[in-house]
Amino acid sequence: MSSDTEKHQELLGALKAAQGRNDGSFERAVTEAFEHVFEHLGRLNNHVSLGGSDGEDRHLKPGESPTLR
Repeated sequence: MSSDTEKHQELLGALKAAQGRNDGSFERAVTEAFEHVFEHLGRLNNHVSLGGSDGEDRHLKPGESPTLR
């Protein structure tokens, strides 16, 4: 987990350092941050149990986000 925390700090640092620059570094930093977010979401979705015997998605609970179920 510490390596993930270090990665988060690195991504935030890159975003802060690139703000206001017109050399494309901010866009690259945002893209890298979103790629990391999508990695997290992929890992979360891999831990979701399947809804039924046929593997269909289960119905959402009230207020539940479809991304994080």
